[in-house]
Amino acid sequence: MSSADYPILEFDATREALIEPTKVMRPSGAPEHCVICFFQEVIAAVVEAHHAQVIQTIQWESGPHRLYEISVEGQRLAFFHPGVGAPLSAGLLEEVIPLGCRKFIACGGAGVLDRDIAVGHVIVPTTAVRDEGTSYHYLPPGREVSASPAGVAALERTLRQHSVPYRLGKTWTTDAPYRETREKIKRRQAEGCLTVEMEAAAFFAVAQFRGITFAQLLYGGDDVSGAGDWDNRSWQSRASVREQLFWLAAEACLSL
Repeated sequence: MSSADYPILEFDATREALIEPTKVMRPSGAPEHCVICFFQEVIAAVVEAHHAQVIQTIQWESGPHRLYEISVEGQRLAFFHPGVGAPLSAGLLEEVIPLGCRKFIACGGAGVLDRDIAVGHVIVPTTAVRDEGTSYHYLPPGREVSASPAGVAALERTLRQHSVPYRLGKTWTTDAPYRETREKIKRRQAEGCLTVEMEAAAFFAVAQFRGITFAQLLYGGDDVSGAGDWDNRSWQSRASVREQLFWLAAEACLSL
């Protein structure tokens, strides 16, 4: 097998692309610390309760993505919703970095590959299996990519301080949620994956390429362990868990 056979393996280490984020986005004095939150209802609540300021509105074909800022105990904190899926999420991360953000904690949900992981249980991914496409444009081909050790350590400190039970482990990032076959699930379980989601590997790869700090909080969502039928477990209705994750992410981020 050679890269000529598979375009996804044609990694080009050239640092400068035709369209550079720094040419698209100009520094705006955005806070150094930023939370990436996948929970739209939590963002709306934080915006209203804390009178968030819009720093920048980033336009994509799917619509506007707003970068907000609030003050948390005297510290500036940015936050935004990254959309869904590795390409869009990585693209928005790329555009927020030139605005001034350098230290990131993301919070979101994930399918669980171990059905004993309860809905709402916190997982901190240390590595991600690169079963998506975006990360291959930032790093040479490889099976896994790691989160920033400093970000993971900050999350662990914060979770311990608040006595929040959590698990460290590997996540499986895929572009195709409707192609999570039982055989693939078994393979990922065998290599130690606790969860499956669509963005972590791309986030981690962009972070390494751009030299920023990035880690992520996930909470146990639907059961895709393959031990029985798929079970949604009403995971998206866990309002208190989702709000708590935002503030845990904020605290960990601001400690970096």
